[in-house]
Amino acid sequence: MPNTLGEYLRARREQVDPASAGVRTTGLRRTPGLRREEVATLAGISADYYLRLEQGRDRNPSPQVLESLARVFRLDATATQYLLSLSTARPAPRRARRETVPIGIRQLLDVINLPAFVENRMFAVVAANRLATAVSPNISPGVNRLRALLLDPEEQALFTDWEQAVQGMVAGFRASVGTHLDDPDVARLVDELSRTSPEFRRLWAQHDVAPLAGGSFRLSHPQVGPMDLRREKLPLQDTPGLILAIYHAEPHSETARSLELLGSLSVTPDVSA
Repeated sequence: MPNTLGEYLRARREQVDPASAGVRTTGLRRTPGLRREEVATLAGISADYYLRLEQGRDRNPSPQVLESLARVFRLDATATQYLLSLSTARPAPRRARRETVPIGIRQLLDVINLPAFVENRMFAVVAANRLATAVSPNISPGVNRLRALLLDPEEQALFTDWEQAVQGMVAGFRASVGTHLDDPDVARLVDELSRTSPEFRRLWAQHDVAPLAGGSFRLSHPQVGPMDLRREKLPLQDTPGLILAIYHAEPHSETARSLELLGSLSVTPDVSA
């Protein structure tokens, strides 16, 4: 049985600088970060109890204990909520084979004059409009954007700061799938990327989580050049697990004009699931 809670605690412990946590150190330390007994002392729990948590012998600590550990590890609100969720993990619900995009969202994709698409919690594209596919051919139904960013050289070349982009996406993926790592589809993707991408393997081992929220990014598009875009991610209330993503630019900016040019260059039909 996976020890997700213990793995997360160990990963966060190893990333805390002892000095920043107020721990006085002397001599050579053979392991990175804090020692288990130091975490226990700072959190106000016994060293034996903390050891049981990391080893998976106690998988249901109280919220108060987890919140104390979150303070020791200096977790933000998103990471703290993720930590709390690990103690109440349940088997992943069985999903329907086909994820259905509501008709209203399909119509929105057709009429909105911005790159827009729908993806599931594994970052696989379920539906996309023509302009989104013009921004990246990998924003197409059936394509997993995380796999593309990690393994497709053309997708990597789009991002002027690929390292930052992939770090954010891996952290967002962990937040998105949450405690459902036993879901067969999630497990297969994690196994594939762990085998084929050293970068994914490194980032996945860090157990970082990031909110599925908006943000800005810069692309170097092969047809229209540099683009400074923002993305918004909006969960679809009637279809849990699906998210509407929209890219937009500052009005009247060079990027806004580039998007207009992309729209005029793209002559293929709209695509959707």
